[in-house]
Amino acid sequence: MFTGIIQSLGRVAAVVPGSGDVRIRIDVSGLDASAIRNGDSVAVSGVCLTIASIAKREIAVDVSTETLSRTAFGELQVGDDLNLELALTPQTPMGGHFVTGHVDGIASLAERYDDGRSVRMSFTAPRDLAGYLAEKGAVTVDGVSLTVNSVRDAQHDVTFAVNIIPHTLHATTFRQFEVGRRVHVEVDMIARYLKRLVETGTGSSDR
Repeated sequence: MFTGIIQSLGRVAAVVPGSGDVRIRIDVSGLDASAIRNGDSVAVSGVCLTIASIAKREIAVDVSTETLSRTAFGELQVGDDLNLELALTPQTPMGGHFVTGHVDGIASLAERYDDGRSVRMSFTAPRDLAGYLAEKGAVTVDGVSLTVNSVRDAQHDVTFAVNIIPHTLHATTFRQFEVGRRVHVEVDMIARYLKRLVETGTGSSDR
C-alpha cells in the first residue's frame, strides 16, 4: 500500500529482456538506503513491484508479461526518469490517499497549459474508467496522488483534468510531460468498491 506522495525520482539504468518479461535496474540514489530491503514493495511510476536485488545505489525489479501488457513499461529506455515511493508504514504521514499500485488503465496527455503558478493537464483515459472518476475525487497518475478538477465524458473515452502545483512539478516526472505522453492511471479504491456495490445492488438496504 502507498500514499501517492513521491519520495524520489529514479532513473532507468538498464532494461534486460527475459523470456517475454523484463528486469529493470533503477538508480535510486535519492532514496534512503537504510529503508530499502530485498523483497520490499516499491511503487515505480504507480506500479507496485518487488525489489529483487540491491547493488550499491541500484535496485532491480522484475516486470512480468502481465504487467507489461497493462502498463507502459514496455516503452522504457535507459535514462528515463521514474517516480518512486516505498511502501506505506505505520509511521508514514498520510498526505495523499490509499494507493495500491495496481494500474487500472493507460491514459494519454491531451492538453497542458499554465494556470497561474500551476500547470493544468488533461488526460484522456479508456471509457471503462469513467464511472470511477469524479470532480474533486482522487486519482493516481504515474504514482502521484491528485485531485480531479473536472471530468468530460465522450462516447469512446473520458477526459479528466488535474492541476500540478509547482512542488509536484519539480519533484516528479510531470515536469517532462508533453502532449501524447502515456501514463499509468489508478482510480480511487473507495470509488472502485462503491461502483461495484451499485452494479451488484448489494449496497441496498431492501430485503
